[in-house]
Amino acid sequence: MNKVSIIITALFILGGCSSTPPKNQSNLCAIFAEKKSWYKQAHKASKRWGTSIPVMMAFAQQESGFRAKAKPPRKRILWIFPGPRPASAFGFAQAIDSTWRAYKQSTGRRGADRDDFEDAMDFIGWYNDQSQRINKISKTDAYHLYLAYHEGHGGFKRGSFTGKHWLQDVAQKVSSRSDLYAQQLQTCERKLNKGFLRGLLSRG
Repeated sequence: MNKVSIIITALFILGGCSSTPPKNQSNLCAIFAEKKSWYKQAHKASKRWGTSIPVMMAFAQQESGFRAKAKPPRKRILWIFPGPRPASAFGFAQAIDSTWRAYKQSTGRRGADRDDFEDAMDFIGWYNDQSQRINKISKTDAYHLYLAYHEGHGGFKRGSFTGKHWLQDVAQKVSSRSDLYAQQLQTCERKLNKGFLRGLLSRG
């Protein structure tokens, strides 16, 4: 095998190992069927922070389309040249640098990575827990939780979302997707839990 073939093969293997978004993002059961470890990781974050799996998954879908290394699109200079990105948001949860640092410091998860699905789920659960503590938002209220997630706790308290009709539409979309995910999860959660239990027993 020549050097070119070796390089191509290596790139193919690395590409195959990279995390790709689930094919059917409109069905939570299909997502968990494709991404075998995601249910366990989302379940763990849900138990820890009290935010439901459908709410957290709806947030991640909206924020990144379940893309591990998602970043906000660059602004255009003179409508042609790529300029700077509008924020430091990155990963499944689109957490910005400062908020991610606060999360790691608050939880002690200093090795957490924004492109790791388990860490992203834990972050969303943690942030919603903060929204409940600071702004008294119910953890079942996906609409207002998302507004606080987007605007920050201070911005939400000031009502910075009030005139942003586009953002209110997005929050409603997230809330509706969360409701849909909850309905779908009811049809497959029993099976997912059985698989989760089998995994625990096999390691025992």
